[in-house]
Amino acid sequence: MSSDPWGRVDEQGNVYVRTAEGEHLVGSWQAGSPEEALAYFERKYQGLEAEIGLLEHRVRKTDLAAKDAQTALEHLRQQVVEAHAVGDLASLAQRLDTLSGEIESRQAERKAARTKAQEDARTAKENLVAEAERLAESTQWREAGDRLRALVDTWKSLPRLDRKSDDELWHRFSHARSVFSKHRKAHFATLDAERESARAAKERLVAEAEALSDSTDWGDTAAAYRDLMARWKAAGRAQRDAEEELWARFRGAQDVFFQARAAAFSERDAEQGENQKLKEALLVEAEAILPVTDLKAAKAALRDISERWEAIGHVPRDARPKLDGRLNAVERAIREAEDAEWKRSNPEAKARAAGMTGLLQAAVDKLQADLDKARAAGNASKVAKLESELAGRRALLDQAQKSLQEFSG
Repeated sequence: MSSDPWGRVDEQGNVYVRTAEGEHLVGSWQAGSPEEALAYFERKYQGLEAEIGLLEHRVRKTDLAAKDAQTALEHLRQQVVEAHAVGDLASLAQRLDTLSGEIESRQAERKAARTKAQEDARTAKENLVAEAERLAESTQWREAGDRLRALVDTWKSLPRLDRKSDDELWHRFSHARSVFSKHRKAHFATLDAERESARAAKERLVAEAEALSDSTDWGDTAAAYRDLMARWKAAGRAQRDAEEELWARFRGAQDVFFQARAAAFSERDAEQGENQKLKEALLVEAEAILPVTDLKAAKAALRDISERWEAIGHVPRDARPKLDGRLNAVERAIREAEDAEWKRSNPEAKARAAGMTGLLQAAVDKLQADLDKARAAGNASKVAKLESELAGRRALLDQAQKSLQEFSG
């Protein structure tokens, strides 16, 4: 007799497997040794174990359908129950029980996933419908139209719901698209009418622009063209082809006028450039008057220069401030010289200056005499006070004497 932990062979060659419930006959062996008999039935056990392992892998690692997995499991369970094998049959049964629970759990998960997918699809389609209904009232024709087309593609990618729900949502979705399409067609019909009106208005503006193109009334005509441009912008846009053709004519008429004006202004600018050179030469002559040494001669020279200045005429606009500024500086210098001369020759002012100088001189002489007496008496405090007063009066006297000298200059 031969045995191992999971089975034995008796003297008659009967092979038994040991289980928790006791021994069970699994077969007989007459062709060889008991050890060979046990090895044979152990290999049958290993075969069952391998099949169970394969099923575990398929359940846990692949997308094997729950129904197919359960069928395979029941087949293996029957094989384990009826097994003609030696080994830990209880562990195989336990693995199958565990796997059965996993299959049931997987089946429940997939059912929940399908339910969730349907709910997600319902929510997604309801959101699509809600967005489509909002877009139905949009006037952003290009953006809304593109978005509605994208929503259709998204709808097609979603799973179908039950027929009633799917049909109801699709009806609302389709209706929203129809409303938008109707509004867009109406808008563009109105737009076409407005563009036709704009075309007629712009044809009239072109006729006016062309009638003005040969005018030489530069200021008023330029203003008229500005008005025409404002009216052109206010008229709106015509159809593209008409807009381009009308604009070419309108712009062409403007170009004829403004090119003619530019030529005239160029001629005027050349003349004003020569005037600038003449005035710059006069400025050299005017600035040579300074500094003023003979007021009468300076004033006569400036009058002559001013008369010739006015006779020359206009200079370029951008040169005008600098030229005028230089001439004004000469005029200002002569006025200042004239004011200074008046101050020097004003007898009333000279008399006031002389009187003030005399009073200050008398005050200085008196303070000097008092100071000499205080020094002689040795009165130090009075000396200090008188010296301070004398210094202040002498400063005033110096200023008065300078003012008086100006009248004698």
